[in-house]
Parts: sequence; C-alpha cells; structure tokens
Amino acid sequence: MEQKFHVIHKYIPEASINLVENLLEKYAFNLIIKNNRKTKHGDFRPLPNGFYQITINNDLNIYRFVITLVHEIAHLKTFKEQKKRVKPHGIEWKLNFQHLMLPFLNLAIFPKEILILLAQYLRNPKASTDSDIQLSLALKGYDEKTNKNFIFEIPMHSKFTHNNRTFIKGNKRRVRYKCMEISSKKEYLFHPNAEVDLVF
Repeated sequence: MEQKFHVIHKYIPEASINLVENLLEKYAFNLIIKNNRKTKHGDFRPLPNGFYQITINNDLNIYRFVITLVHEIAHLKTFKEQKKRVKPHGIEWKLNFQHLMLPFLNLAIFPKEILILLAQYLRNPKASTDSDIQLSLALKGYDEKTNKNFIFEIPMHSKFTHNNRTFIKGNKRRVRYKCMEISSKKEYLFHPNAEVDLVF
C-alpha cells in the first residue's frame, strides 16, 4: 500500500499517512493534485464511467490538505449512500465528515491550536473551513509566508489590490468587510481573512 499511495505522503502530516491510505483504499477514486484555484481548495464529482474523482489544490499546507481531502471523501461517501437526493453540505454530509475526521483528531496529526478549533468546527461543519474565521486564520499560520496582509489587519479606508483590482476597505457588515472597487465604484464583500496587497 505504501508504494501505491506514496505520492500523497508529502502533502499530509506524517502521522496521518496510515489513516489516509486506509481511506484511499476503502473509497476507490481518482485523486488529482491541481494547481491553485482561487475559488476552492478541492472538489468531488462522479464520472460518466461510474468512477469518482477528487481534486485537491497542490499549494495547501499539510493540515488544510488532509482536512480538505477528508471533506471531499465525505462527499463521495454521501453520494454513494444517497446519490443526489440530499443537499451537498446537508446533515448526511456533516455526519459522514464528522465520522471520517474523528480518527484524525489527535495531537500527533494537528498542532494544539488547530486541533482545538477543528474540534469546535466539526460540531457543525460548514461548506468550507474558511467560513470559520478562527480556524481559517490558524490554518493560514502554517502557509508559506508572503508579503500579503489579511483584510482585518489593514486600516479602515486603506487601498489594496486583490486579483489585479484595486479597492478601498470599508465598514464591517456582520462578518465580512464592504469594500469599493475604485474603477467601477461597485461594492464587494470580503472575508476578514482574505489576503490582499496593501497599496501605500
């Protein structure tokens, strides 16, 4: 089994290798490691030939990678059990995700600060870990360092660029920040942990 799945070893915590290989063996699917996609960390889809495919971004740190992989395997498990009769992130998926993640919840796999927040998140998991601001921030702490800033860190009314567009930071609306794109004058909502380039 080690030889069969050795490619994935560099993407996940060493202590999780056996658990991950057991899942790969049990839920047979094509795993494709993709270049960064800004809109998602991974996805699952059934293929026309009856097989299944899961894709994961190649730039995720090892902790986010293993969470994303199990997240997508939970979609596969739910699909096999329910087909298309349930919501993508409904109660059936939540229960499967919780069940599949349970063996991973230990300090040999996750640092303490992530483990505590991950356990809280799994009480009622959402469609993305990014929806949990504290967990998302803890996971980002293990990303490769860049010169970017988080939206919540920069001063109000600061100029910043995101995806080659320039914005001005506005007020916070519940969770997200309302920011105006300078060229179009349109307003957009930004997640507090969105990474941007400050314009001085």
